[in-house]
Amino acid sequence: MLQLAITFLVIALIAALLGFGGIAGSFVGVAKIIFVVFLIFAALSFLGLGFGSRRHGL
Repeated sequence: MLQLAITFLVIALIAALLGFGGIAGSFVGVAKIIFVVFLIFAALSFLGLGFGSRRHGL
């Protein structure tokens, strides 16, 4: 997920360099949202509240 956020950020930078300001702003917004979602999932994972089942032996 972090890789996806970085990809959108790179696309936004390229679009800004080429003069597409509106598209660049959109991609930066999407990259920010994906990054925040990544941070939330990472925090839940570090706290042990992951989404996987941890039952052993079943």
